[in-house]
Amino acid sequence: QVQLVESGGGSVQTGGSLRLSCTTSGNTYSANYMAWFRQVPGKEREGVAGIENNGAITFYSDSVQGRFTISQDNAKNTLYLQMNSLKPEDTALYSCAAAFGIAVLAPRRRLSYTYWGPGPQVPVSS
Repeated sequence: QVQLVESGGGSVQTGGSLRLSCTTSGNTYSANYMAWFRQVPGKEREGVAGIENNGAITFYSDSVQGRFTISQDNAKNTLYLQMNSLKPEDTALYSCAAAFGIAVLAPRRRLSYTYWGPGPQVPVSS
């Protein structure tokens, strides 16, 4: 069974940086598409950044463009999210998501992904 496990979350001050990792296990081949989402209580889950298996970036949200970078190491089955210049409004639960064996036509939509990690909290203090 496919499992996604994130690491690297934690408290950070405004202007600081953090790198999240998401390791996939239980899969016999790499995911076609992966992405990072974040959620704040009372709000819908927001797509942050996405990437295809071949390394092509599928999207960045406007709110993180230029500050966050998504990348992956297929040999390690690991997805990364480098977050720089963090702001208090970046505070959220960050989850990675994966889609296997299908073409994702709407990579920003959470329903495009089948597998999810539980996500670390990332509190950004002012």
